[in-house]
Parts: sequence; C-alpha cells; structure tokens
Amino acid sequence: QVQLVESGGGLVQAGGSLRLSCAARTFRSYHMGWFRQAPGKEREFVAAISARGSMSYYTDSVKGRFTISRDNAKNTVFLQMNSLKPEDTADYYCAAGTNWGSGAGDYDYWGQGTQVTVSS
Repeated sequence: QVQLVESGGGLVQAGGSLRLSCAARTFRSYHMGWFRQAPGKEREFVAAISARGSMSYYTDSVKGRFTISRDNAKNTVFLQMNSLKPEDTADYYCAAGTNWGSGAGDYDYWGQGTQVTVSS
C-alpha cells in the first residue's frame, strides 16, 4: 500500500507562490496527480505526471501558473503554484495510481490533504 503525505500548504496573498510536496514510502511505477477541493465544491483535477516524469498535463485554469514535477529517487512529487488567485483556495490532495487519467477513479491512493488559502 502507498502512503502519501502532503505538506507545504498555507496562507498566501494573491499573486504569491507556494510549493506543495507529497512524500511516499514507495513510488514504484505510479502516475501521480494533484486534486483540490474547495468548500462546498466537488474535488477537481489539477495536474498529473507520469510514472517516469516524461508526461504531464493540467486543468485549464492552472496552465502557465502551476508546475508538477517528481523526484523518484526521493519518492516525492511537487506542485509549484505561482500567481495564486483567491479561487485557488482549497484543500489539495496528491494521489497515486496505475491509470493515466484526470479522474479521481484513476487513482488508488490518496493523501490526507493540505490546505491552501489565497487572500485577495
């Protein structure tokens, strides 16, 4: 079983940056994704990176602002978030799975989440 632990969330002003990390005991060959859930809203896909890091994609609202990356030697995946907006406020979750996709059902393991709050 893959255990995922997110960190790096916090309070930031609009236009600022945060870097989220997700550490695992073992990555093996999992694709990794980041999702977020704002209060009163459904969980939504943010970004994904393939097992070897050769492919990545993003939801339209974060393209050009967020970057997903991974360090397989350290079993860690990152989400660099720049030019943050108040609408980016949410709990952010990392997930690991063997399917390459943007649906929550494509991922088998989830972290506990880290809160990101962007003030205007």
